[in-house]
Amino acid sequence: MRFHIDTIPLWDSLKLEGECLLCALHRKVELGEAEGYLGASVMEPDTRIQVNDKGFCPHHHAMLFAMSNRLGHALMLESHLAETCRRTEKAFADLKKAAHAYSDASMLERLKKGNAARADMEKLAGEISAMASSCVMCDSINENMDRYMHTFFHLYQNDTEFRNRFNASKAVCLPHLATLIQWAPQELPAKEVADFIDMLTSNETANLNRMQEDISWFIKKFDYRFQDEPWYNSQDAVERTVNKLRGWCVGQEPNPKEKS
Repeated sequence: MRFHIDTIPLWDSLKLEGECLLCALHRKVELGEAEGYLGASVMEPDTRIQVNDKGFCPHHHAMLFAMSNRLGHALMLESHLAETCRRTEKAFADLKKAAHAYSDASMLERLKKGNAARADMEKLAGEISAMASSCVMCDSINENMDRYMHTFFHLYQNDTEFRNRFNASKAVCLPHLATLIQWAPQELPAKEVADFIDMLTSNETANLNRMQEDISWFIKKFDYRFQDEPWYNSQDAVERTVNKLRGWCVGQEPNPKEKS
């Protein structure tokens, strides 16, 4: 049943015929997560516990802020800030103790390898860094995308139409190419891995070459000698090239009906 539910978003993303079906799927999941955190789930105890513990990364804070629900954003910030204050209170007390021990030590003790006070300061700095870098949305999106990766390979093995449509697609972005390569050995029978990698890399090469032609023609169009020539498919070559090389991050939404 889980596979059946998860196949629909994968099929929908593939039918868009974009530069990377996994970018389209990731973005759809990401926007759904953002709307959820600013919606009813903001009042659910389990959600608030996770938000209080992890907070959001800068990218997802920017997304939430741009969605113009300042109250919902503030409600999550209030409880997350309270939890952060509780955790930093102890960390700061331990940090002060370690810093004073380091400053009060002799020069010889400070220079010793494995100085305990310095090691404690570095450990506490790592704990503070972890507080500032965790993200409940990133974790949730990654969990969802892991589930979809299982479903992708399930479809690739068992649905001939899906396999043929994917093999004839515009391939994927380089980051998601790496993801597919990493997952292939654990999801496919050993005898099928080589054929999958052959197909994947050949398709990626062909589409990178297509992209190279588009970006080169885009540049030529700024030469007066080519100003009367048609643009062909190059008008959005910059955006598509960036997204192909690094995953979707600029230009139109990979899901045309979605809004940022």
